[in-house]
Amino acid sequence: MAAKQKILIVDDDENIAELISLYLVKECFDTQIVHDGEAALAAFESYAPNLILLDLMLPGIDGYQVCREVRSRSNVPVIMLSAKGETFDKVLGLELGADDYMMKPFDSKELVARVKAVLRRYQSVREEAASSDIKCVEYPGLVVNLSNYAVLYQGRQIDMPPKELELLYFLASSPNQVFTREQLLDHIWGYEYIGDTRTVDVHVKRLREKIKDSDDWSLATVWGIGYKFELKNP
Repeated sequence: MAAKQKILIVDDDENIAELISLYLVKECFDTQIVHDGEAALAAFESYAPNLILLDLMLPGIDGYQVCREVRSRSNVPVIMLSAKGETFDKVLGLELGADDYMMKPFDSKELVARVKAVLRRYQSVREEAASSDIKCVEYPGLVVNLSNYAVLYQGRQIDMPPKELELLYFLASSPNQVFTREQLLDHIWGYEYIGDTRTVDVHVKRLREKIKDSDDWSLATVWGIGYKFELKNP
């Protein structure tokens, strides 16, 4: 029998945490609950979860810092939970490397669906990378290696959260092909973000801050449509 996938639930509201756990246990997940940031980081090491459900407003170390610490050590999927609906909060969470962001209160079926979708996507990427000796694209001054999740830009290794790297690899693997935001959401995140195409824009913005266009290629916006990795001298 396959081992149950483990979900770490981090929320200072005990009732909400227990409710989330109940939903997930019914779907045959194993869960562990902690109520603050320090306990979350300790449980991340000892429990080794397959996915983290992370509330933002925590006593002590907040959810943003927990996500930052986790992402510095691991690519484990993180879904942020928050009662804060401002665009700034959501964008910041995605910029720190969260895989998804859900508003409280949320529907239990949607929460379970998003957990399953994020886990499927994460497993698919890992299997895809493992099935090939090397999944790598290379252009002048840029190497994107999906096999070991590494990016070399002008000879320097660039740190990137998994979704940024996957987005860059996907675009660079199909040079000059235009993708809509919806197509990118579906491919990189594995399901639709209920029309929230800002997710793609945030990740492209972060990529552009880390890698600048060259004389040979650029990460180009196709106005009114989406994005493409453009070769200037094909």
